[in-house]
Amino acid sequence: MDESLLLDSYDPGAFERPSVAVDLILTSVVDGAPVVLLHRRAAHPHKGAWALPGGFVGIGESLDDAARRVLGTKARMDQAYLEQLYSFGAVDRDPRMRIISVAYFALLPAERFTAAPGLTLARVSAPDDGPITASVDGVPIPLAFDHDAMLDLAIRRLRGKLDWSPVAFALLPERFTLRALQDVHEAILGRPLNKPAFRRRLIDSGRIVATGKRETGASFRPAELYRYTGKP
Repeated sequence: MDESLLLDSYDPGAFERPSVAVDLILTSVVDGAPVVLLHRRAAHPHKGAWALPGGFVGIGESLDDAARRVLGTKARMDQAYLEQLYSFGAVDRDPRMRIISVAYFALLPAERFTAAPGLTLARVSAPDDGPITASVDGVPIPLAFDHDAMLDLAIRRLRGKLDWSPVAFALLPERFTLRALQDVHEAILGRPLNKPAFRRRLIDSGRIVATGKRETGASFRPAELYRYTGKP
């Protein structure tokens, strides 16, 4: 049997098909701490619980297109740094039916990170030697489904990528101070860094270059502004 005959006779209903969803860990650094956008579920299951924004993947839609659609429709954001994180496929992760979720993290600088209607800014506690948790109004909160595991993995993945990918610069404006760059690293790593050693290492790496301009609105001597060179 050639391929065309096989396809003509193939029955796609012969096998069970799970549903596929995408969930977004929308992340920034605000006031020296990682933050994430959450919403309260209005319906069962987990009604009233906090959850990551997400949605089902359309039958004619790629995973990346679905993630961008959720970013635009639920977070009212665009042009974020989007990267696929991991696939979560535990059989019982959703009590409604078999649903596989592909998690993405979406990174934006603080000035572009605003909560759209229905979303709430949650602070992430991310010590380098302890559990990663989210809190709203200072109160730690569990997340619906397996979203705690998604958040935990997202922060840990970001930590592992800081030194060899542009994730830190996705959390900053195009021009930034060395102080702001160190704040982002410390927030994601969950620990302080030695200032002279950090600055020397980043400058020597060739990943950043001085712009010749200085920040505006500073109370003291304005700090010099840098930009990412695009070097890995």
